[in-house]
Order: sequence, then C-alpha cells, then structure tokens
Amino acid sequence: MLGGIEAGGTKMVVAIGDDDCNIIKKKEIPTKAPEETIPEILKFFDENDVSAIGIGAFGPVCLDRDSEDYGRIGKTPKLSWVNFSWSEAFRSSGIPAAVDTDVNAAVLGEVIFGNGKGFSDVIYITIGTGIGAGVYCRGQLLHGMLHPEAGHILLMLNENDKFEGACPYHKNCFEGLASGPAIKKRYGTEAFNLIDREDVWELEAEYVAKALMQYICCYSPKKIILGGGVMHVEKLFPLIRKKTLEYMNGYIDTAELRDVDNYIVPAGLGGEQGIKGALYLAKESSVLTKR
Repeated sequence: MLGGIEAGGTKMVVAIGDDDCNIIKKKEIPTKAPEETIPEILKFFDENDVSAIGIGAFGPVCLDRDSEDYGRIGKTPKLSWVNFSWSEAFRSSGIPAAVDTDVNAAVLGEVIFGNGKGFSDVIYITIGTGIGAGVYCRGQLLHGMLHPEAGHILLMLNENDKFEGACPYHKNCFEGLASGPAIKKRYGTEAFNLIDREDVWELEAEYVAKALMQYICCYSPKKIILGGGVMHVEKLFPLIRKKTLEYMNGYIDTAELRDVDNYIVPAGLGGEQGIKGALYLAKESSVLTKR
C-alpha cells in the first residue's frame, strides 16, 4: 500500500492507494500550524500500513536528496511552516518519504494517468490562490538549483492596465497579475462574481497567453495543461489559445501549435492529479528503496 499527501496552503489531502495508485481511502485535513496538522497526518498513516509516502508540498522546498535540508520548506507566507521538514516528520516512522512540489506532483499525475499521458515534455500550470508550474522535461520532473518558480515570471503590462499587482515581491509577475487574489484585488470581488464581465476574461487571457508564450519558447513542451480554480471559467480556454498564437506570431510553427485546441488543454483526473502524483512519488520511492 502507498501513502500520498497533497500539501496545500489551505488543506492537506492524504490518501492510501494500491500499487497502481488507485485511491482506496482519502481524507482532507485543514492546514493549520505544523504542531496541529502533522499529528493528524501521522495518525491517518498509523492506521493504514503503507510501504512509502509521496508528498507534493507547497514551497519553496528543498528537493536535493543529498542535502540535509531535503524536504525542508523555505520562506513561505505561511510563517508557521518556515523551516518545517517533511523528511524529519516521517523519519522516526521508518517509512520512506519522497518530497516534491505540489505542482510537480500534479504534472506527474497528469503525465502518468491524465491528459499528459504518453508525452515526454509537459507543463502543468495551476492558476488559483497562487500560480505555479510543474515541468516534466525529457521524461522526468525538472529540478535544479531549487525548482521552477514559473508563476513569478515578469509580464509586459497591458498599456491600459494601471493595476499595481498582488504579489508582495514583484508588481507585474504572472501570479501578481492573474491569480485568484489578483483578480479579487483588481475588481474588488471574487472571480465567480465576474463571469459575465468579458473585459475581465479578455485581460486574464492576455496575461495567461503571454506567460504561455514564454514557457513555449523556454521549455518547448509537447502539451500544456491548465488547472486551478480560475481555469474553471471555461470561456478562458479559447481566448488563451487564440492569444497565445497571436503572441507567437508564427515564429514557432509545429504540429502541436497548429492543433492548439489539443495542445493547450484543461486538467484531467477530476482534480485528483496532485494526490495521484503524490502516490506515484511514493511508488517510485518504494522501488528505489527495494533496489
């Protein structure tokens, strides 16, 4: 049996799965301070015998397996979680724990089980409370100095846009201009109250498309998957596809871009891509441990 944790800023989804990563049991735990949340998580897994645990965590988080800080959270707005270590939390249990980012777990779930299946190069972008990107490159998750923080690329502002941005670090980054909190700060209400405002979604699609154009140029993905709460606004997809091609301006001409409706697609798996990706991380961790 495998264990998975999708560790979000609002809630933790914990699950038990079989060796094929089918979810057998699942529970949601509110994200409070670690001293409140972790005992509940450990209790869940104590009651269910698992061979390994995979964790897709909000970040930034150290992903260098050779570092003593592997699994440790860095500077996050959730101050009580700064310097918390997922590895240390599970070390005493003796259960192998593999840690990656929440968006990397999501792209892994999509690649193994969902709309990215069969592709070697995929980007999953979540646009919701924040904006993050999981990058699957040449058949593996992309890491490096840390991990991709592609939600914070700087974007050229619309010439009529005077909005100061919602990111405390960058005034005109993708997250600061197009996340759920950015929409609320810009218009004074939640996105779901703005469904009939065509100007809202034209501007949102503009910023998403500007980001996708950069990702296409930098990562050359074979599939782009968009998820998160904002992307539940289905009218965004045709706008984003159209504007992405406009910004590309014919510079890159591939079969994928010529079939843009099947290139820029919504997330699959009914919102379970993150937890299924976490279970797959556990599976791979278990295999590595046995070797």
